[in-house]
Amino acid sequence: MATDELTEYDIKRYNRQMMIKGFGEEGQKKLKSTRVFVAGVGGLGCPVTTYLAVAGFGHITIADLDVVDLSNLNRQILHWDKDVGRVKVESGLEKLTAINPSIEVSAFHGRIDENNVYDLTKGHDLIIDAMDNFPTRFLLNRAALKHGVPFIHASVWGMEGRITTIVPGKTPCLECTFPHAPPKEVFPILGATPGVLGTLQAIEAVKVVLGIGRTLEGRLLVFDGEYMEFHEIDLNKDPKCAACGHGHK
Repeated sequence: MATDELTEYDIKRYNRQMMIKGFGEEGQKKLKSTRVFVAGVGGLGCPVTTYLAVAGFGHITIADLDVVDLSNLNRQILHWDKDVGRVKVESGLEKLTAINPSIEVSAFHGRIDENNVYDLTKGHDLIIDAMDNFPTRFLLNRAALKHGVPFIHASVWGMEGRITTIVPGKTPCLECTFPHAPPKEVFPILGATPGVLGTLQAIEAVKVVLGIGRTLEGRLLVFDGEYMEFHEIDLNKDPKCAACGHGHK
């Protein structure tokens, strides 16, 4: 990733995070030059894009098919009552550019499918899964494998969430871990749950780009909000995986 020089505005705005060990001005330059593709501007997408924006990721692409519905507002914090009926990416773009006017935000309104996923994600350094369905997640997983870029997956249900970081050629991919999509359903959700998971995705994104700390590579972190516990599951590559193993075509 090429780096961009920091302005006086940048140095003052990001001063507190640049104090973190292993971060510094060079780390901030890396964030400024990073292009992130975020699929979904809903429960997960709203907090993750908010924290990517305030961290100073230089370019964020948001993609979503839907319009804002009143039932979204218990969890989708970039969308407000006045936005009901509005295209989500338009609402999200407006808020994100207001949160940090020094970054670039672009939007794609439409369905991510097998015909466009590779073109949509091409040229990005990182792909973040903020979707609510596994068929699209599997497409994003394939795109990350094709482009050779990290893929940060998260999912939520009720007061529970799961997150892992996938690095092509190094870790199990999403299809190794979840070879079959669960049945589609309208699931319960507490708004703070995707807030927790989306924030964790943003932290992972910073660590992946800067190469600091220990990421969730090869690990599935499970958040249990009901009992306020975190559990960790070690993940293994499936040599027969249809996406990244011997079964790949």
